[in-house]
Order: sequence, then structure tokens, then C-alpha cells
Amino acid sequence: MRIGERVSGDGAAPGVSTSARHTQSRESGVAAQTDTGVEHIGATWPRRIRATVQAYIALTKPRVIELLLVATIPVMLQANRGHVDIAVILLTLLGGWLGAGSANTLNMVADADIDKKMRRTARRPLARKAVATRSALIFGIVLWVASFLVLFFAANLLSALLVTATVGFYVGVYTMILKRRTWQNVVWGGAAGCMPTLVGWAAVTGSLSWQPVVLFLVIFFWTPPHTWALAMRYREDYKAAGVPMLPVIASDEHVTRQMLFYTWATVLASLALIPAASWIYAAVAVLAGAWFLSRVHKLYRDTRQGAEVTPLKIFLQSNEYLAILFCGLAIDAVVNLPVLAHVF
Repeated sequence: MRIGERVSGDGAAPGVSTSARHTQSRESGVAAQTDTGVEHIGATWPRRIRATVQAYIALTKPRVIELLLVATIPVMLQANRGHVDIAVILLTLLGGWLGAGSANTLNMVADADIDKKMRRTARRPLARKAVATRSALIFGIVLWVASFLVLFFAANLLSALLVTATVGFYVGVYTMILKRRTWQNVVWGGAAGCMPTLVGWAAVTGSLSWQPVVLFLVIFFWTPPHTWALAMRYREDYKAAGVPMLPVIASDEHVTRQMLFYTWATVLASLALIPAASWIYAAVAVLAGAWFLSRVHKLYRDTRQGAEVTPLKIFLQSNEYLAILFCGLAIDAVVNLPVLAHVF
């Protein structure tokens, strides 16, 4: 009998005695259980291993780590214009990825209680108990130590210390102090996401200068409008979780006004790097900045007029803007045309 078939009467063949029918039923049941059990065990273990691996990868928030790639590689190329050291870049990215993965994992450990209350985060590994909290904590600490060791041996002590400070700040300051207490959580907490600019420069030069600080400020000012656009879309989620994001406690007009302010600060900061680059970066920074500003201005104008707005578009367009800007810097650094400070 196949699973799902309907049974007529007691399901026994005509002419078979009741005792025989029961014996046949028991034997068939054992066979079915044995067959099913073998098939279940054979199919379950690979599936469970795959699910566990996927859960641990999800703890690191791999999509968020895209910012690491966008911010680190161009800065490293700018730090040594005209030269591309693939080995150093790859090892720095590995160390940075381990550090970012550690910070994101420990963030999930600390935020497991509120992740369960938000639709956007309810499927995270700890929220759905796919990974034990203690296991996630150990995993995060192991990644933290590994990131320090990779950067220390592959690059230098400064880059390793910067990554260590980033993890500590993101978890200890942003997640455990700022996030649930103030609407400025992403303003100051966003500093953790800016650190790849400093780490990348330090990995190449062993020191810091004004250029990575400028790029740090670009991402620092970019983070609030980027995050608030997403928070406008998921306002009710943050409200249910008790996280005082600006869109939860302020009107849309006030939020979009703040977004416009920080967008202007982002673009102006990006222009400050022009003297250390050629006309390639200058053109990209001006054109991309003008485009991004026009999008945020439109959002603010439509909000003031009471028109229907889609802030999630700004979230996506902010990603595009940052990618275009930093890719422009990477191309500029590799081509290595004379920098404008030397031309004029």
C-alpha cells in the first residue's frame, strides 16, 4: 500500500482470516517502518548537516559583508596607487570577513530576543533556534580571534587591532548600549561599518592618513539615510521590538529631512578626496553624488506634499551610489593618472 492511498474496510484481501490479516498487517508495518526508517536516515543526515552549515553562515550576515568588499579593496588600491598586490588584498579581505562575521554573530546573540519579534529577522538562526546560543557565542569568539591572527600575520598589528576594536565597538557599544536606547543608534553605531576603510589602508601602509579618514566619513554620513530608508519600510517591526529608530519616533517629514542632511554631508565628504585622485574619481564623485542627492530630495519633497513614497528605493539606490563611488576610486587608483593636487 502506498502512503496516501485510501483503504476500503480493513484493507485485507478477501478470504484471509482475521489472525492472518493481523499478522500480515504487523509484518507489513515492520517492513514499512524499516524501509521508511532507512530512507529517512539516509536522507536526513546530509540535509541536517547542510542546514547546520547554512545556519552558521547566516549568523555572519553574508549579505551585509558586501560593504566590506566595497569599502576595503578601493581603499587598499588608493593606498598604493598603480600597484595591485592580490595576496595582501585577499588576506586582508579574509581577516576582515572573519571580523565582520564575528561582529554579526555576536550581534545576533545579543539581539536574539528582539529578532523573534520582528518579521524581517524572525528567520535568523537564533530566533528560530537553528543554532544554540552558546554555540553561536563560541563561534563568534573563534571568528574574532581568527580575524586578529590572520591580519596580524598577513598584514600588521595596526590592522589587526583596528578589526578587534571594530568588533568590540559594534557589539559592546552599538548593540548593547545604543541600539535600544536612542534614535541616534545608527548614527554613532554606524562607525563600525566605516572601519574597513581604516583597516584596508593600515594593512597596506602600516599607518593612517587623512585619506582613509575622509572615506571613513563618507560611509559614516551615508549610513543614517541608508538605514532610515529601510527602517521606514519596517517601522512596525522596530516598534514591536522596542527599538527607537528615528522613523519609529518621528514623522516621515522629519526623517526625510534628516536623511537629506546626511546625504549632503556624504556627497561633500566624497568631494574632499578629489585632490588625491584624478579626474576619473572626480567625475564619478560629482555625477554619482548629484544623482543620489536628486533621489533623496525627491523623497523629501514627495513626503512634504503628502504623496505616496517608496523609501525602500532609496535604500537600494544608496547601495548603488556607494558601490559606484568606490568602484570609481578603485579604477582611478589602478589607472594611476596624475592626481589633481599635482596638476593644479
